[in-house]
Amino acid sequence: MTALIELKGVEKHYGDYHALRGIDLEIRQGEFFSLLGPSGCGKTTLLRTIAGLEQVSSGSIRIDGRDMKGVAPNNRPTNMVFQSYAVFPHLTVAENVGFGLRRDPRGKAEKARAVEEALDMVGLAGYGRRRAHALSGGQRQRVALARALILKPKVLLLDEPLSALDRLMREQMQLELIRLQRQVGITFILVTHDQEEALVMSDRIAVMFEGEIGQLADPETLYRRPATKRVAQFIGKMNFLPGEVTRADAGVEIEIAGLGRAALGPDQAPAGASAGPVSVGIRPETLAILFEGETAPRREVQGVIDEVVYYGDMTYYDVRVAGIERPLTVSMKNLIGRPVLDVGAEARLAWDERALVLLPG
Repeated sequence: MTALIELKGVEKHYGDYHALRGIDLEIRQGEFFSLLGPSGCGKTTLLRTIAGLEQVSSGSIRIDGRDMKGVAPNNRPTNMVFQSYAVFPHLTVAENVGFGLRRDPRGKAEKARAVEEALDMVGLAGYGRRRAHALSGGQRQRVALARALILKPKVLLLDEPLSALDRLMREQMQLELIRLQRQVGITFILVTHDQEEALVMSDRIAVMFEGEIGQLADPETLYRRPATKRVAQFIGKMNFLPGEVTRADAGVEIEIAGLGRAALGPDQAPAGASAGPVSVGIRPETLAILFEGETAPRREVQGVIDEVVYYGDMTYYDVRVAGIERPLTVSMKNLIGRPVLDVGAEARLAWDERALVLLPG
């Protein structure tokens, strides 16, 4: 898959504030790409530099092989959907969607057909005459998408477009955006602070902290093999245990507080790992409480239930294990016949060394 967007050494300063720090990034043709990070990390600034709404302090941005230096936003092969949607309440849905076609040389009938096609694409066929102020939040978001797509950009830029929706509508629109991106086949770049949203929707994700990219990978790699403790803390839930690397030549052997000795595969430890103290991560869903009659497929340790949080489909347990300062969080599916344990109950905790990841800094 060829690179459609290339950023090299992109820096952005606002006076003394360093918003972007040497961003090197390639975004591929036809992929759903996400910029993920906490507030103030630079993700929206980076999106706005691609759109041309912000000028870079240094470095270069190329889109489809063309240097974007000095190219105005309206002359770039991009279009943007903002968090606020920017739907004009005094116009009809069709007038909103066709707003960008005002200077298009096509005739009135052809423009009308383009508007209907765009509305059909986002699931709003037949809504053209409705006033925009009468729409729900999800419908306004679809209008904004149709208005952006009608101009047939090579890149659609999405600045937290789902943040104003309730959870059920947000989850529905996530699937709609995935379907839409596959249907139109253009590059989507999403800015979000919601890690679940990025994992669900993206082909690749750049996790950003303080104007830099902390890790760039596909969702599964980010989740299963975070490159640093900071990335691991931001992507999902993770237990962190102190450990000591005792051997790091042909493989990595480690002594883990509360769990004991384990051998790690080459993909579980960073290159160049050396003997000494480290942090070891393990996800809550890779731990399991064993119920009566169950045996551990790999390893087992004894513990006591310290806290129980019931979510309906899942129960989260904090399990206190000897030798570990903080309880381990364990997530269990509430299957038929599986009881929810009480605080203070003894628990046999199963774990697997293949789920461990050694985390620098």
